[in-house]
Amino acid sequence: MGRLTKRLRSSRRGFLKVALAGGAAVSAPWIVSSSAWGRAGAAAAGERLTLGVIGFGPRCKYDLAAMLKLPDLQCVALAEVQASRRDAGKAMIDGHYGNRDCKVYRDFREMLDRKDIDAVLVATGDRWHALASILAAKAGKDVYSEKPCGLTIAWCQELAETVKATKRVFQAGTQRRSVPNFQQAVQLAHSGKLGRIHTVYASVYTPQIETTWLPGEPTPPREVCDWNLWLGPAPWRPYNSRYVGGGWRGYWDFDSGARLLDWGAHTVDLCQWANHADDTMPVEYEPSSTNITCRYANGVKLVLDFLKTPFGERPGWITRLGTCPVRFVGDEGWVETGDNGETEVHPVSLKSELKAAAAGTQGLDVSAHARNFLDGVKSRGETAANPRVMRHSHIACHAAALAWMLNRKLSLDPAKEAFAGDDEANGLRSRPARDYGDCSKS
Repeated sequence: MGRLTKRLRSSRRGFLKVALAGGAAVSAPWIVSSSAWGRAGAAAAGERLTLGVIGFGPRCKYDLAAMLKLPDLQCVALAEVQASRRDAGKAMIDGHYGNRDCKVYRDFREMLDRKDIDAVLVATGDRWHALASILAAKAGKDVYSEKPCGLTIAWCQELAETVKATKRVFQAGTQRRSVPNFQQAVQLAHSGKLGRIHTVYASVYTPQIETTWLPGEPTPPREVCDWNLWLGPAPWRPYNSRYVGGGWRGYWDFDSGARLLDWGAHTVDLCQWANHADDTMPVEYEPSSTNITCRYANGVKLVLDFLKTPFGERPGWITRLGTCPVRFVGDEGWVETGDNGETEVHPVSLKSELKAAAAGTQGLDVSAHARNFLDGVKSRGETAANPRVMRHSHIACHAAALAWMLNRKLSLDPAKEAFAGDDEANGLRSRPARDYGDCSKS
């Protein structure tokens, strides 16, 4: 097995203080929602549903731009801990509708108290995804959550169980399930024309854990940036403007699975789908310096290829396909595709069966995924990236990340979602919780 540096090996352990909490203030409804028209848990076709947004940043702009175009959805509120982003989000929403009606909140729990909001878009940083989604589901809202949907295995489990218990509709923001070129690649794997699928490849960012925290800076006024609420379910540490500006990736307290889930939440998800494995996950995870090799109970291998090797090279199949590429290999051929919209196949005779994808960055288009979510809200049916799909693909990613962190092979029982004979790995399935208190009164 390839070895990483001593500094990286030592940084893989001991980052175990995260969070949990609750509490909310009350805000009166101000717009008539579908529930006011007697939805009672199910939206009738043709009704306009109301949306609230939790967190506003670069990723949210992609999602929201697609959702605002849906004629049967109206975005009525936005919650964001930073004043500059609150203002930017409100300007985007009001600008679309040509009014000034979008109400903004610092604390999203106040927004969740509104009975006139049907669904929420959770687009915070990773640390908040699961808890915000859980609180929203408990408040009776349907949820579209950006990925990764849970900072740990335990968060993914609790999120899936909460959505099931509350009977809410949930969509993970793994939108490539709804993008044509990725769908075609999976369909080809399922068709049998590649022969028996024996290996599936998922591109992932090279795992990373920052070992030096940024220096503390003066904490701004709460109305400018609510640092305590920004941290939420993460351990307390001094404020630094780079964190809130988007520079939190790679830091254990804020990021999912040593950055592995950044791409892996998409690419491993697609490999699970190609392997008919949405109800399970690999049983073995073995790390090296260039990849993590996993094995399913049916014998299929899942290889998580790092974007860069320790020497800076990029695997060739990743280089030619843009961001988030995947590759499915069978006894009689293979298919690979990525965000550039192109699909390569072998044998080349299969090329004639592929529909040409439109030019552009296909994987960033969330339009179809947003539509799929809204249709699910109306029908109360399953979405493309439902809690079951999210749970298994995310846990597979987390298990791979833990194998890398511990630098050893791990065996996982998919039914128990626990590691066999490894107390340390099982202890890392969750993290201690910080009680961040009632942030609306802190």
